[in-house]
Amino acid sequence: MDIRNRAGAVVLPPVGAGLALGLWGLDRGGMWRDEAVTFQVARRSVPQIWRLLHGVDAVHGLYYLLLHAVLAVRPGEVLLRLPSVCAAALAAGLVAALGARLARPRVGLWAGLLYAVTPLVGHYAQEGRSYALVCAGAAGATLLLVRALHGCSWWPYGVVLALTCLLHELAVALVLAHGVTLLHARVGRRDGARWAAAAGAAVLVLTPLAVVSRAQAGQVAWLPRPGTGSALRLLHAFLGTGGPVFWTCLLLALAALPGPRRLTLASVALPWAVVPPLTLLAVSQLRPMYDDRYVLYALAGAPLLVAAGADRVLGAKSPLVPLAGTLAVALAFTQYLPLYRQDRTLRGRPDTLAAVSALAAREVRPGEAVVFLPAIGRRAKVSHPEGFRGVRDVALEASGPASGTLYGRERGAAELRRALLALDRLWVLAEPYALRSPWYPRNPAERVKLTVVTEEFVPGEPRREFVRDGVTLRLYTRRPATPAGPPAPPPAPPRPGRR
Repeated sequence: MDIRNRAGAVVLPPVGAGLALGLWGLDRGGMWRDEAVTFQVARRSVPQIWRLLHGVDAVHGLYYLLLHAVLAVRPGEVLLRLPSVCAAALAAGLVAALGARLARPRVGLWAGLLYAVTPLVGHYAQEGRSYALVCAGAAGATLLLVRALHGCSWWPYGVVLALTCLLHELAVALVLAHGVTLLHARVGRRDGARWAAAAGAAVLVLTPLAVVSRAQAGQVAWLPRPGTGSALRLLHAFLGTGGPVFWTCLLLALAALPGPRRLTLASVALPWAVVPPLTLLAVSQLRPMYDDRYVLYALAGAPLLVAAGADRVLGAKSPLVPLAGTLAVALAFTQYLPLYRQDRTLRGRPDTLAAVSALAAREVRPGEAVVFLPAIGRRAKVSHPEGFRGVRDVALEASGPASGTLYGRERGAAELRRALLALDRLWVLAEPYALRSPWYPRNPAERVKLTVVTEEFVPGEPRREFVRDGVTLRLYTRRPATPAGPPAPPPAPPRPGRR
């Protein structure tokens, strides 16, 4: 019972902190574009989701199926984000349990609390995407790895690792981090073989998803090749946004660097924090696929290193030391408060599609024609259809669920041209680059939209253009026909020639 009470005292405070911060301002009154995709896909039937995954977003398939069950209870923003809140809180508890197991209870308490209050964790705890769940899976797999190395069964590690990779395939770099840990710890040949079997089985389960998602790689074609700035930005996100908190955490993390070649907290935490980001950064020099959120699951290694470093520096056995460390984490959180306050508002995300829908409801009358340029702009209508009721979507031929696509199947280029040329008034809802840059789309239907709008229509009344959350809503009217000139005089009769 004493052991259980001690474990509860270590794990419960980080879990409570994670839940409190995750629930704070959870209903922001609008979804941004990525969350809108989750929301509209998860509300489809399972066969419709399965059909969609063959064309796009296979990497998020397991997450969509999970959210399908959650949103069946009651579709809304709170339930959309609640799994991420719970996952972030669970990850904080798992980090605490790992620190307590490999070091001592106060290290686990500090690490779990520091993980829970890190702004990047708090951001994705309120995101209707899979990244917080991947973090919880990575923390659970790492804890199960440590338990297996101490004599427990290996199959739970393999199962949780496989599920984590299925939630997002780039979590497979965690396998490399665990391999580095085992190499440093010089585990026996028997444990090494069992780890290889469990990890190999997880990778084998992931292989079909990797094959399908490779054909969908165009979805991340927008990602640039990362440079030094990306690595520095991630370092600050892992250890603090800047100032004294960052430098204190960095120095404490350096103080915890692994020493003897055995299984220690640092030998687990350092590869966890470093190997996945460095691997993805290196691969992205050849084929860009790096984004901070894709390696969010590696963040948990940083607070473990900081807590281990603080424990090494303090070294005292006074009962006041755990309290002092907890107060230090609370002090760091006060430095993060401005970031948290901003993140809990609509301004904390790149856009809010609810605002775009409200704009359309205010300006576009029922029966009027609208075209989305490009088709991805239809996400506002898909996620918040209330603002587009009665509006004629000129280009749409079949809805997303019916066509197995995210935003619906549009008419062919020739048919779309005829439909647009039959209009006198047209509302265009355009992404920023569509009207203000030399954008030349490859898709024939998108080219028809752009050509007809720019050549056959002119902006209508000067005040009928609105910009909201990076989206432009503009009214166009048909270009007046060029007035015909006076009739040409008849040709003069030919003069008689000389003979």
